[in-house]
Amino acid sequence: MTEPTPASTPDAADTATDGGNGKLVQGPGVLLVWLYGVMSVGAVSRSLFHILTDFDSAPLAHSLSAVAAAVYAFITYTLVRGGETARRAALVCCAAELAGVLIVGTWTVLDPGAFPDSTVWSGYGWGYVFIPVLLPVTGMIWLRRARSTPTAQ
Repeated sequence: MTEPTPASTPDAADTATDGGNGKLVQGPGVLLVWLYGVMSVGAVSRSLFHILTDFDSAPLAHSLSAVAAAVYAFITYTLVRGGETARRAALVCCAAELAGVLIVGTWTVLDPGAFPDSTVWSGYGWGYVFIPVLLPVTGMIWLRRARSTPTAQ
């Protein structure tokens, strides 16, 4: 009976990230997880409150805040989960998040009347000290650096 080689195990790609432990939460990744976690809580709280109390006043804005909350929560989860598959999913999600921030941010600047209430991404994250526009860029840089590289054993 032969033992499987590391490359043939199902989770080989997932455990190759960051020195074999599969975690993306190292070095700057700790701060990234912390910021995404805080943004998740903030966006979930904000969207849930507005959806439950005054959804009819600005359904688009409140729905977009809920989308932002889901994106932040998913990225937080994938960063904590670690592994190559999670890293790729987080990278795609960060790119989609950046696109959302740029689209919604530009829309709110060009047509402020379209949003009777602000979203997390309004004005490129003005209400959140521009963290919504800086976070996905920082995340993509970290996730590209954290990609697994073949190691000689």
